[in-house]
Amino acid sequence: MLKTRAKYHLGQVVRHRKHPFRGVIFDVDPEFANTEEWYQAIPEEARPAKEQPFYHLLAENDQSYYVAYVSEQNLIADYSGEPVGHPDISDMFGPFHDGSYPLHFHLN
Repeated sequence: MLKTRAKYHLGQVVRHRKHPFRGVIFDVDPEFANTEEWYQAIPEEARPAKEQPFYHLLAENDQSYYVAYVSEQNLIADYSGEPVGHPDISDMFGPFHDGSYPLHFHLN
């Protein structure tokens, strides 16, 4: 039985520990659930363990907006108080408030 617990929650703003981007969490996998090809493309010395939560982010950096898939070990909470400008946020979330975005829908 898998015993992982996500540290971060849906709608929370986070930033990458090593790379200059931040984003809003819109989904969480309890452990790695992407392709092996994607995983192997990460340099071995930087490859995260698969047995941890992985987060789907509506991400932004200084140049663009995109979707990122990031291991829990590579994320930190963002306490800047600044909203994320990704254009798809309003499709899933309500207005930014107290460092996070409320979901537009309820999960089962």
